[in-house]
Amino acid sequence: MHEIRRAQDRGYADHGWLKSYHSFSFADYRDPQHVHFGPLRVINEDRVVPGAGFGTHGHRDMEIISYVLDGALAHKDSTGTSSTIRPGDVQRMSAGRGVQHSEFNGSQDRPVHFLQIWIIPDTSGIPAEYEEKRFSDEDKRGRLRLIASRDGAEGSVRMYQDAKVYAGLFDGEEQGSLRVATGRLMYVHVARGQVSANGEALTAGDALKIRGETDLTLTAGRAAEVLVFDLPPLSLD
Repeated sequence: MHEIRRAQDRGYADHGWLKSYHSFSFADYRDPQHVHFGPLRVINEDRVVPGAGFGTHGHRDMEIISYVLDGALAHKDSTGTSSTIRPGDVQRMSAGRGVQHSEFNGSQDRPVHFLQIWIIPDTSGIPAEYEEKRFSDEDKRGRLRLIASRDGAEGSVRMYQDAKVYAGLFDGEEQGSLRVATGRLMYVHVARGQVSANGEALTAGDALKIRGETDLTLTAGRAAEVLVFDLPPLSLD
């Protein structure tokens, strides 16, 4: 079964310094039809003006992945970690039993555009963890590159959930494919450009929810950057 979630149907918040699209219910945006998909709880597409950002705030028992599309995103947290990530970098923070952190635009003259992704963990109360790895355009060109997984396979960042996250770049004749186990869920999010996913035409900000199928094929890319999630069902699904 396919279900398309169009970009314009997402939640939206404009705080001046921050413009954010919400694929799932978040903050003041509430949509009972889009609360989570399996353990995938949040995909926020954020744009932050130069020099601004999210002040220190707390998280608990959540896997948080930051994926930068343009600009530089600076991070500080209560584990003593601080860094600045740019396009190609993937940052994973396991909030565990509690962490305080801040995120802000690391540039004083250009905006930052990034995706913040939350995945519900299957393990709670762990010490907070932080990890960061880089995946070049060559790593992702014309294929789905594993960037996050439970066991850190293929050099991906590790997370506390039986899920996998892939990223790929597709243009022209380039194609990508993925096969998942029976009973799994797949979620396709187009970060930019255009692509066809199992015959469905998608553009930037669109998503495709897939249930009851084991194969995904991406074709007809036009400057497309795509994230794909291989997810277990939750009892609520």
